[in-house]
Amino acid sequence: MAETKGRGGVPRRMLFERDEELLLFDSMLDDLCGRAGEGSAPNGGLLAIAGSAGLGKTTLVAEVRRKAAARGCTLLAARGSEQEEGVAFHVVRQLVQPVLAATSEEEHRKILGSWYDIVAPAVGLVAGKSGVAPDPQGVRDGLDWLVTRFAVQYAPVVLVVDDAHWADEETLAWLTSFALRAADLPLLIVVAYRPEELPRHAGEFRRLATRHGSRPLDLSPFTPAAVSDLVRDVLGEGGDELFARECWALTAGNPYEAVELVARIRDRGIKPQYANATELRELASAVRGNGLIERLERLGPSAFRLTWAVAVLGTDARREMAAGVAGLGVEEMADAIGKLRDARILAEQSDDHPDRLDFFHPLVGTAVYRAIPSAMRVAMHGQAAFAVSEAGLGATSAARHILEMHPENDRWAVRQLRAAARDYLRAGAPDAARRCLARALREPPALEERAEVLFELGCSALLNEPATTVNHLKAALEEPELAPELREAVTYRLAQALAHTDRMGEAAAIVGAEAKNSGSARTRLRMQAESFQWNAFRADEEDSPARSRSLARLAEHITGRGKAERYILGLRAWDAMVRGEPAETALRYAEEALEGGLSWTDDNWGFEVPVLVALTFMYCDQPGRADELFTQGIADCERKGWRGAHLSFGLTLLGYIKFHRGRLSEAEDLVHSGLRIADRVGHQVPAQWFALGILIEILLARGRVQDAQELSDAYNYGQVVPNAVVYPDSETVYSELLIARGLRTDAEERLRAVGRRLEPRGMRNPMWCPWRPLLAQTIAHTDPVEAAAIAQEGVEIARRFGTPGAVGRALHAAAKVTSGADSLALMSEAVRQLEKSPAAYELAQALIDHGAMLSRAGLPQDAADLLMRGLESAALCGADALAARAREELAASGLRPLQLRAVDSDSLTSQEKAVAERAAQGWENRRIAEELGTKERTVELLLSGAFRKLGTNRDGLAGLLPHQSRGSGVRGVPGL
Repeated sequence: MAETKGRGGVPRRMLFERDEELLLFDSMLDDLCGRAGEGSAPNGGLLAIAGSAGLGKTTLVAEVRRKAAARGCTLLAARGSEQEEGVAFHVVRQLVQPVLAATSEEEHRKILGSWYDIVAPAVGLVAGKSGVAPDPQGVRDGLDWLVTRFAVQYAPVVLVVDDAHWADEETLAWLTSFALRAADLPLLIVVAYRPEELPRHAGEFRRLATRHGSRPLDLSPFTPAAVSDLVRDVLGEGGDELFARECWALTAGNPYEAVELVARIRDRGIKPQYANATELRELASAVRGNGLIERLERLGPSAFRLTWAVAVLGTDARREMAAGVAGLGVEEMADAIGKLRDARILAEQSDDHPDRLDFFHPLVGTAVYRAIPSAMRVAMHGQAAFAVSEAGLGATSAARHILEMHPENDRWAVRQLRAAARDYLRAGAPDAARRCLARALREPPALEERAEVLFELGCSALLNEPATTVNHLKAALEEPELAPELREAVTYRLAQALAHTDRMGEAAAIVGAEAKNSGSARTRLRMQAESFQWNAFRADEEDSPARSRSLARLAEHITGRGKAERYILGLRAWDAMVRGEPAETALRYAEEALEGGLSWTDDNWGFEVPVLVALTFMYCDQPGRADELFTQGIADCERKGWRGAHLSFGLTLLGYIKFHRGRLSEAEDLVHSGLRIADRVGHQVPAQWFALGILIEILLARGRVQDAQELSDAYNYGQVVPNAVVYPDSETVYSELLIARGLRTDAEERLRAVGRRLEPRGMRNPMWCPWRPLLAQTIAHTDPVEAAAIAQEGVEIARRFGTPGAVGRALHAAAKVTSGADSLALMSEAVRQLEKSPAAYELAQALIDHGAMLSRAGLPQDAADLLMRGLESAALCGADALAARAREELAASGLRPLQLRAVDSDSLTSQEKAVAERAAQGWENRRIAEELGTKERTVELLLSGAFRKLGTNRDGLAGLLPHQSRGSGVRGVPGL
């Protein structure tokens, strides 16, 4: 390959023995661009180039870029920097800013859409004014969207990251997850790195190539033959082989050192004869380490100081700024740059960045930086911090240098570090923010600022290091200079951090103490709300009834409707539901809590209570209303870039709502999505417990017992009991799995333990935890008398709660453990009650059980209609095993299943709409039947379909029917 020339005709980059690597890239480039004449679709991928320092990665990457440009590809290129490794999204910005710079802010917003405010700070665009910090996953998802848009809009695209071992942690995390998509896009990703210098956090990045079904291209040193070719190409054909062999031996075939040594030989005018080989050792030593520094010193003090300035400034090394840090005038600067470029210390001027000064090779920059005396390096970072700040490069650029300085009690440094931390948090980089704030604390800040810095530091570590957060926030509370508003915020965050580390008791205690000691009535009320909340989540709460009584008294006497008051009302709604008080009580408080709205994304209040309020509607036979609230809350989380634990909870619990509506397939998909996010968040975190329990219930409902068991085994579910209250209750869910596997003795033991745990706490609602009906089912064969008594107790509790869904479920359970005519009567009433609820899956179960009982009682015709209805409902729910059982029961009765009549649609039929509108106005079924000229039983069945589709019982119809339909008074509806 022809050499390229630098100053004075000296070779700048040489490519030898890289033919195989280039052939592979050419092949991948053909796949990306579509092979000529074959009409093949573009196909992306990943090319990883690994090699130690000096083996030619950068030269190879430069050739990759040249070839990609020649094929008309769009290039997104970046390079890691040893000095900027701690600057969050530094490499991402290099990749995308050249493309973004060519378009306006209006075009940016068009490209990013709803992702704009989430991603803008990370990529260096003008950010919105919301001030809400997205979580890291949200930012990564937004970057996925942006680069995918680029890949499609500017296809084919080659994305190149050189020196990826020095890329910032945030970029590596994003690139590692995004690279798996490359194969499905017109995008080829090329990464080059030194494997031995990859940071500890880059384990997944290291395995990228393997995950793509290949392995990294491991570059090798030059062979003696390659060095011989290099010597001839540069020094002419007159050289002998022994001289070339000595060049190879002195450099160990390292391409960078070999090229530099040959250049030194050319500069000295040494003849390439073995007789001159004794002069090579000195020249070889000048290529690296101390020899390089000695060579640099010979260029004069101005050149030497300039290289120090460039090494300290890194990619911020613009001419004027570097001159200021080095203390050079205009003429000195120009002279020094010329000398350094002639000596191949600095690279030639770049067309892309004509004002920037870069080292000829990263090895040179590393050697120069490490050779700067420690005290001088610290002082120069101080100069650089002021220089980049004065140049308007932002607080994060200044903070990078301040982090290298010694603490000096400097107020300016503290301000810059705190500002940088805010910028990093806004960009979704909490680790970078934490580093800045930890350094600010060591500066140290002024006494009046110390509590604020501790608070900010604690908040920045909450996601990744909640235990560290606890220490910082406790320290903040002990500060003498602590304003009341800040004390309230610190206390709230400390309780939140304690709860996240499974220390619910401490969380409740700390907000309880603040509620007693605060001089502000508003703060006392808020802390009471927090105390009620964390105590409710404690698995070891000693006196739950006392808390419930206090909460009930407080909620009853609240007159205001501020946020604290509405949170207390929401907690009262949840507590009433869990205890099994009349559903109308729980719903009344839930509606009052929602007056004025309950935001999921208020960072100062948390999303727990809004979630509890929404779930109260689900448990009270109004899952459609809960569905609406969750859909809105999830959308708010996504708009704010909260795509970690918040989104996991949202998707998981929305799946639970769909499960309560009998939409098992949709529910399973949602909970799987929630579990995937929870897995990314951490191991055995609350979001994971919720997702596992719900997913196991769904799988059991669909008849996939083996899948449920494998999921349980994979996560050790049922073997570890969480310290917090989760729903569905993990012990109860695991007992359901044991029952499905026929392990009734083990299930009985666990269910009795659940009863002993929940009964003293007054948590009796079978809709929230159905341990009673499950226990009755488990012991029905061994102790039918106790089973019947337990089931009857469940019926009484359900009747007190009062929703058709709760009553129907309890009656169904009682019918299954009762014999004779009583069993038939109970099952018939269970069906009637469930027809009044939105519980489609439970209704299907009851219909099929009732049909089977009638068939066995010698009433096949009565059984047929129930079994067909049950089969239709089971099929619509996605309960495959239940539908199969219905077919078996029909066949056993000598009946053949008819064609299914039901249609899987959420839209009400005209008949369902007509009866639902009248029922919403308070009409009784008999009046509706008379008005529409049909039978009362037909009205009941039409309403049952409407309840299932809308996700409500009769009480919630008015809130879910379209407003324009209410009271329309439609007469003469066809088909009635």
